[in-house]
Amino acid sequence: MRLPGCGAPPPTLAPVPDTSHPDRNPLAPTLAVIGGGQLARMMAQPALALALPLRLLAEAPGVSAAQVIVDHEVGDYRDLDALRAITEGCAVVTFDHEHVPTDHLRALEADGVAVRPGPDALVHAQDKAVMRERLGALGVPCPRNAVVADTAEVEEFGFPCVLKTTRGGYDGKGVWVVRSAADCTEPFETARRTGVRILAEELVDFSRELSAIVVRSPSGQAAAYPVVQTTQLDGICHEVVAPAPDLSEELAGQAQQLALRVAGELGVTGVLAVELFETRDGRILVNELAMRPHNTGHWTQDGAVTSQFENHLRAVMDLPLGSPAPRAPWSVMVNILGGPEPDGEGPGRLYDGYPHALARDPHLRVHLYGKESRPGRKVGHVNVYGDDLEACLERARHAAAWFRGDLGNESE
Repeated sequence: MRLPGCGAPPPTLAPVPDTSHPDRNPLAPTLAVIGGGQLARMMAQPALALALPLRLLAEAPGVSAAQVIVDHEVGDYRDLDALRAITEGCAVVTFDHEHVPTDHLRALEADGVAVRPGPDALVHAQDKAVMRERLGALGVPCPRNAVVADTAEVEEFGFPCVLKTTRGGYDGKGVWVVRSAADCTEPFETARRTGVRILAEELVDFSRELSAIVVRSPSGQAAAYPVVQTTQLDGICHEVVAPAPDLSEELAGQAQQLALRVAGELGVTGVLAVELFETRDGRILVNELAMRPHNTGHWTQDGAVTSQFENHLRAVMDLPLGSPAPRAPWSVMVNILGGPEPDGEGPGRLYDGYPHALARDPHLRVHLYGKESRPGRKVGHVNVYGDDLEACLERARHAAAWFRGDLGNESE
């Protein structure tokens, strides 16, 4: 049976039992996860339901995912020996982030580990210049762009524009809007210090930002989630509305088909998030790619039949994908970003937000990441779904503001 938004189911696969660690489920293959952030943490719950053993390489003791994935080691993802140690006896390896060196991924493949997504796909999320070149060759609509070596080449490209480091940037880091030669100093100093290149892109006159999330398995089965509207705050995803309000069926279909095509052409396994600009003249342009569960898909934990996290696990293990269909007409996700610490007393007590937020809205779903609160840091998110968009927005915004501390002194 085909599910809505899904391709044909893959063939039945026989599990390869992991006998190297007797404390793991002997009837299921073990999945290694590189990176101990909140994305890996949120893979743990569907993995538990599927009885799928996870083994984690965490970057430090006590990081978000290491708090919930018992089978973990601390190590450096740039160290091939650490990668080999964590993947020993594992059938598949996947990722919380895209920063593992490409050569190391090829070495793991040579060792017989199924790397998903593979290095040939993942490099397009690791290197923005490689991504732009490949998408351009495929005829995918993108902002005008060029790799630039110095300020003179930026002037030739044209002001104003956006400068990005080709590797390593995220959540607004490594991205600058430049309007004159003087604005170019910091980007090129950063490039020299970190050994990366600089990509110049046109400053797009967009009406809003969208995200199209799809998931694809090695056998080619694919599913597409509804296209969502995203709002940024200081370069960080702040709010997501699913589906994107007032988006025509034609443009939504174009975005989903574009994301599915990119996933197929690049050979992506797992979740692919395609971040998009909707221009004022009604076009869509690809802004960024991410090959892992993505912030713009967190609403699916509670608002879709199958979350992006479960479908990512199903995909990398080549299991039949779950339905991406929404549970309600509207879903809203609002990130909880760390705010000023109360009275200078140290980490904010996010847990103290539960009594008010949960009592006020019994249908609210809160996801905290086990992180200390720092200004601007993603420390959790709230999900709300229902029949009325304005009500969903108010409920989610109120709860996120309460956890942040913005409403702590207000009376109801």
